[in-house]
Amino acid sequence: MPSLDETGMKLGLRALNGLAGLEALDRFGLRKPVERVLYRASKTSAATATRVGRSWGGGPKLSKTARPAPTRRSDLFDLTPTDEQQMLRESFAAFAKERMRPVALDADNACAAPPELLAESVELGVTMLGIPEELGGALSERSAVTSVLIAEALAHGDMGIALAALAPASVTTALSLWGDADQQSTYVPPFLEDDAPAAALALLEPRPLFDPLKLDTSARADGDGFVLDGAKALVPRVADCELFLVAAALEDGRPGLFIVESGARGLSTQPEPAMGVRAAATGALIFDGVRVPKGALLADGDPAVYRECVQRARLGWCALAVGTAQAVLDYTIPYVNERTAFGEPISNRQAVAFAVADMAIELDGMRLATYRAAARADQDRDFSREAAVARELCGAKGMTIGSEGVQLLGGHGFVKEHPVERWYRDLRAAGLMEGALLV
Repeated sequence: MPSLDETGMKLGLRALNGLAGLEALDRFGLRKPVERVLYRASKTSAATATRVGRSWGGGPKLSKTARPAPTRRSDLFDLTPTDEQQMLRESFAAFAKERMRPVALDADNACAAPPELLAESVELGVTMLGIPEELGGALSERSAVTSVLIAEALAHGDMGIALAALAPASVTTALSLWGDADQQSTYVPPFLEDDAPAAALALLEPRPLFDPLKLDTSARADGDGFVLDGAKALVPRVADCELFLVAAALEDGRPGLFIVESGARGLSTQPEPAMGVRAAATGALIFDGVRVPKGALLADGDPAVYRECVQRARLGWCALAVGTAQAVLDYTIPYVNERTAFGEPISNRQAVAFAVADMAIELDGMRLATYRAAARADQDRDFSREAAVARELCGAKGMTIGSEGVQLLGGHGFVKEHPVERWYRDLRAAGLMEGALLV
C-alpha cells in the first residue's frame, strides 16, 4: 500500500492542515501530531476557467514519463488499511461529518457545492490523489485503495459534494497512469497548486442503455489533429471545469480518451440537474466541430487503456455508494431504536430488525468487493471480474439499502427534514453513471 515518507508527506500534511480546527482531531488522537507537523498553506480563491482561462504547459518539460509503481503483491488476502491510509480516512471522515454534512441539503437544493468547501478539499489534497512523486505528488505506489477509502469517507458526508470534490482527481489519475511525458508536464502541475483547476472525466452520453464501449461522440482525424462531435451527459461541475478527459470513438471504431481544454472553439455546456448527486452541478458537454491536436489523444487510443478507465471509474462509483449506504445504515439504526409504536421501539418488530440486518449484510458485501477490486488494480493484476462484481453489488444493493432506509423511516423518509430521501436519490446514480470519477 502507498507510504508517506519524508518526500511524500504532502498529502497527509495537507489533510491535517485543513482539519486543525475540527473537534474530531481530539477524538482520533491527532491533535499532538498536528501541532508537531502542521504548516499553513496560503489560500487563494479558485479560478473559473470558462471566464478567466488558464495557460497550460508553463512548467518544465519532463524528459520521461512518470508512472506510479504497482504495490507489492501478497499471497495473503488482507485489506486492512495501512497506518497512513487509516489516518487519511479518519481525517476525511471528520471533514465530511463536520463540514460537508451540515451544508448538504442546501447544496442539493442549490445544485452546487459551496465554493469554499471545494477549496478546502483542495487544501486537503484530493487533487493529488494518484499523482506520483516524480510529478510532485505524495504517493510512490498505486493508490486505488487509498482513493476508494477517501471517496467512501467523503460520501458519508454527501455523495454530490464528494463527487464535485473528487472529479479533478480523476483527470490527474488518468494522466499519471496513461499520459505521456508531454501530457503530464503540460497538465499535471496546476493540480498541485492551491488554486487547482476543476476538471472531469466525461464518458456518459445522453441516451438510454448507454454502453461505454459503443460511443456516439466521434473523433475524426483531420490534418495534424482530431475533430470531435457529439455530447456528454451529467458531467460534474461542467460550467467550472477548465479541463476535460473525453471519451470518443475513433474512425476505426476504437474508443479513445481525449484531453480537451475548456476554451476550445465549438465546446459548450448546458446545465443538467439530475435526480441525485445534485450538489455536483452536473451538466451536458456539447462538441460541435471541436478541434484538438494529435497530442490530445491519451495512450494512442489503446483499447485496453480505455477499458481499464471504465473499470476504474466504476470502482469510484462503488466507493461513493459504499459511503452513502453506510450513512443510511448509521442513520436508520438509532431511528428504529428510538422510534416507538404501541409502547415499544419499532426495532423490536422482527420485520424491522431483519430489514436492518439485511442492509448491514449487503453493505459488507459491497465494501469487500470494492476493496478487493481496488487492491488488485493497485497490484497491476487483472481486476475486470472483480470490478464487474463490485459494480453489480453496489448498483443493485446500494439502491436497495437506500429504499429500505426510506421505508423504515415511514413518513419521515419521504421528507427533506431527514437526509435519507436524498441519500436514496444519490444511490440511484451508482448503477447508472459512467465516468466522472476515477480511482
